[in-house]
Amino acid sequence: MQAEIDHLVVAAATLEQGAAWCEATLGVAPGPGGRHALMGTHNRLLAISGPRFERCYLEIIALDPAAPSPSRPRWFGLDDPALRSRLAASPRLWHAVVRSPQLDMHRWGLVQCGLQPGEPLAMARDTERGTLRWQILVPADGARPAGGALPTLIQWQGPHPCERLPASGVVLEALDIDGMPPRAREVLRLRHAGGDDARPPRIVARLLGPRGPVTLESDA
Repeated sequence: MQAEIDHLVVAAATLEQGAAWCEATLGVAPGPGGRHALMGTHNRLLAISGPRFERCYLEIIALDPAAPSPSRPRWFGLDDPALRSRLAASPRLWHAVVRSPQLDMHRWGLVQCGLQPGEPLAMARDTERGTLRWQILVPADGARPAGGALPTLIQWQGPHPCERLPASGVVLEALDIDGMPPRAREVLRLRHAGGDDARPPRIVARLLGPRGPVTLESDA
């Protein structure tokens, strides 16, 4: 039972800032996304699928100024004042989300390793071509699991966003996730994702697109 890289999360102060960053960095403007009512966020998406990472996309996410404050902490630690301060300067690669064929089983395995990947939340987002539905593990405090060392797990229920995204000309060629607890790597058995478990938490994504090779690195 292997997990696969589903998408990379780029946090931005605003979607406009994030879209401008995407075009300047990767040479392509992101496509439309939508709103997450439960979290008070919204996004734009860019397909980055390739031979090694099928059904994979880049998500630019920001707080939705038109949404009321959510009743719970937002996901990916987006409420953190320190992160918001850094995002005011520039968007940044922030997290990785991995796709599970059996979310409950992967969650159970991680809990048995002493990790807290979060509780499953049923989510949905309306698009022009119908509603996307998924389950995702989110800690109660909204923080990235294990301080960012553990990817967030998702399981789609129905169509995947990449089925509705046009090819962008940008391809994810390699991905390293450093600092992951070794037993978590054994549980997830991530396809085509490397990384040094002895290093501090970090994601390094290598992409190829209209701007040529581009390397994105996350920070703590």
